[in-house]
Amino acid sequence: MMKQRALILSIALWLPFLALAQQAKDSVSLQRKARAFVRKGNTLYQQQQYIDASVAYKKALGKNNNYQKASYNLGNALYQEKNYKEAIPQFELTTKTAKDPVVKAKAFHNLGNSFLVQKQYQEAVNAYKDALRKNPSDDETRYNLAIAQEALKKEQDKNKDKKDDKNKDKDKKDDQKKDPKKDKGDKKKKEPKKDKGDNEKKKDKQQQPQPNKMSKEQMKQLLESLQNEEKKTQKKMNEKKGQGKKVPQEKDW
Repeated sequence: MMKQRALILSIALWLPFLALAQQAKDSVSLQRKARAFVRKGNTLYQQQQYIDASVAYKKALGKNNNYQKASYNLGNALYQEKNYKEAIPQFELTTKTAKDPVVKAKAFHNLGNSFLVQKQYQEAVNAYKDALRKNPSDDETRYNLAIAQEALKKEQDKNKDKKDDKNKDKDKKDDQKKDPKKDKGDKKKKEPKKDKGDNEKKKDKQQQPQPNKMSKEQMKQLLESLQNEEKKTQKKMNEKKGQGKKVPQEKDW
């Protein structure tokens, strides 16, 4: 009887250890499967099969949802698909979980690219600045930061102009409400009576050549020249903007 009790007690004591051992074994098995999916995803990525690569990385995360390399590589694949909205949370996750400052910098850089191509300029500026804090020597990040800052300034200036115009319109309407006769009086002053002689003089003036007025052909040439310059500038910026470092996948062999 005593031996049976001792045996039961011994088994009861060992059960937790056996369970932990099994969990560790299962964890190792899942990790191996996750790595296999990442390797498959990397191969597909190099073949520019980004959709299939995304599927492989997602399967890796299904085996291990804390697998940083899988989430980072998934972000890159989604970015290549131009699926920027879904790429953003993957890069954000990497910026929080990665321990290597270089990896963090790459994730912040790609995060900035994702914001930039969506015209979220303030968010892009913030991401590029964070990338430079982790890797101050990255010239491509610094270049993209300059582009984002310039775009942000233009957007802010445009919004300011719209706000100013809106305020002017509001002030004008308020003035008209206070003194509605004033506007009518102003209109009358601006429209004096014209006799036949005035009309003839105006007609003669219109028939005379106007100084500094470009011909249609000159205007056409100027517009074409400006358009060509704009295309060249835009092409150069597009080669850099949103591209930055097409960060290669972190291989996990």
